[in-house]
Amino acid sequence: MGWHVWVRGLARRWQWPANVALYGSLFSAGDMVQQRLWGGEQDWQRTRCVALVAFGFQGHLNYTWLRLLEHALPGRRPRTVLAKVLCDQLLVPPVALSVFYTGMSILEGKEDIFLDLKQKFWSTYKIGLMYWPFVQLINFSLVPVYLRTAYIGICVFLWAIYLCYLQQSGEDTAPSTSEWPQDKKTSEVENTPEK
Repeated sequence: MGWHVWVRGLARRWQWPANVALYGSLFSAGDMVQQRLWGGEQDWQRTRCVALVAFGFQGHLNYTWLRLLEHALPGRRPRTVLAKVLCDQLLVPPVALSVFYTGMSILEGKEDIFLDLKQKFWSTYKIGLMYWPFVQLINFSLVPVYLRTAYIGICVFLWAIYLCYLQQSGEDTAPSTSEWPQDKKTSEVENTPEK
């Protein structure tokens, strides 16, 4: 048994946990960045809840789903890639969003664990349709299968910033540009009354 066979076997064995760890870490980092952007103290308990959902479910879902999808629709022909994107957008976001909103509500001890899901699912899903199909188009056409969860993890960092903002806020729509964080000195200068 050659050295290269042993290395390939080791890489294959660690592929799942490494992809899930990267995905979960980036999703959690998105929550931390979101909290810093919107000011205030870092809420580590909230980040822990996000990390539990990301590591416990989201990363595993993406890894397993992407492997199954490649098995069902192998290749990178344009029709195959478009079929993968369509299947992905119809099946994964409803499950992932449902688990995220419900899981966060359970972990945060909310009385109605389905309230956020009922209020925010459709607006979040529609915003996701403007982001994820393009991400997955690149993923399915250019990224090797064993790196797809890691690539999605990188893209989920940006998505997590938005998703965590939406979950934390009481609103069910995306924030307007006037609500995005500003430099505190700039906003103080703008808000001072003229003499």
